[in-house]
Amino acid sequence: MAVSKAWEWNKETSSIWLQPSEESYYIAQRWKDKGFKRVLDFGCGLGRHSILFAKHGFHVSAFDLSEEATVHLKSWAEKEELPVDITNADMLKLPYEDNSFDAIFAYHVISHTDSVGIKRIINEISRVLRISGEVFLTLCSKESWSFRDAGYPKLDENTVIKTEEGPEKGVPHFYVDLDDILDLFSNYDIERIRYIDDCYFDGKKQNCKHYFLTASLRAK
Repeated sequence: MAVSKAWEWNKETSSIWLQPSEESYYIAQRWKDKGFKRVLDFGCGLGRHSILFAKHGFHVSAFDLSEEATVHLKSWAEKEELPVDITNADMLKLPYEDNSFDAIFAYHVISHTDSVGIKRIINEISRVLRISGEVFLTLCSKESWSFRDAGYPKLDENTVIKTEEGPEKGVPHFYVDLDDILDLFSNYDIERIRYIDDCYFDGKKQNCKHYFLTASLRAK
């Protein structure tokens, strides 16, 4: 199993990581309408979604492997006078009790592992999420350029290691197709899976595809 590696945020220059994703606004309202209270920002990065959920009145816990990221979020939350429970942790072994959360938001994070690690991560998500609680997460598609054409070294049949300079250098990336998702989340009631192709950004054509999953944990 691949060892978890934190993003090197000092090498990231884009301001996008300080702006909540467009999906997060919908999810925040959805979870508010459902009466959810306890939300985990899973792999919070610099904290853009933790801040958003806290502003919506949720009891937010957040973790990241990067100490640089959590220090940034702590400062941001203090400035906004928002209560966010922040810690450093590895997603392979979460520091939370069973059934701790009503909902888990994991945006562009659980793919940072290999084929063995992804199963452990999903088991950890299932452990800390209450029955009928909801998860919203993203997964990298095998149709993406970075998996099919980039020539990155492979750890296993589903996983590559990014080698280009930047914050993700040396970070493993696990990729899926639809059948992989249905297998990995067989103990969940899947509400919806969307398939998004970010085909143009940063001023040029791109081939960056992700799955977006909304699902609730089924009782065993």
